[in-house]
Amino acid sequence: MYEPPLHRQEDLDTVFALIAQHPLGLLISHGPSGLLANAVPFTRAHDGSRFGLLRAHLARANPQWRELSGEVLVVFQGAGHYITPSWYQTKRETGKVVPTWNYVMAQARGTVSVDESPDWLRAQVEQLTGEREAGREKPWAVGDAPEDFVAAQLRAIVGIEIAVSDLRGKWKASQNRNEADRAGVIAGLGEDPMAEVVRGAKP
Repeated sequence: MYEPPLHRQEDLDTVFALIAQHPLGLLISHGPSGLLANAVPFTRAHDGSRFGLLRAHLARANPQWRELSGEVLVVFQGAGHYITPSWYQTKRETGKVVPTWNYVMAQARGTVSVDESPDWLRAQVEQLTGEREAGREKPWAVGDAPEDFVAAQLRAIVGIEIAVSDLRGKWKASQNRNEADRAGVIAGLGEDPMAEVVRGAKP
């Protein structure tokens, strides 16, 4: 990933928070069929290493899992928005401005393994469901479904685990603009989540 120092997110907790808030990652692998990519919701697990583990499951019918080996890449995308030059004070002063796109992203690389055991799959699905249902007034749980139905569903999926060896975050949030231009971007974005990212990014 191209990472100008101005946009590099060095705080791992911030990157972990992005993954927790936007767990749908793009799983990219390369095997006999060439490049394959699928959007998959991930959970994180701690194993004592710096970056931890990423866990997910794929449909057994999805051919990607049969070709998984070695290193894979997962891309997590957070807030993002087109930035018009019309929001910049500099446009009114000199006209020397161009459009851009602000965004937040994390990329994880690591060695992948496949796990088909029912206990592993059940734990991963329960963690994923628990995290996503946590904010609901009456959260749904895997145990709410009939046990034979759950067992059948688990037989239809395959688990994957990635031992993350490299994790990078990129926060492109108008850090290269002056204070007046950044204020214009924040005002232009209004209630969009990217406004808060720009407000908190250090120029």
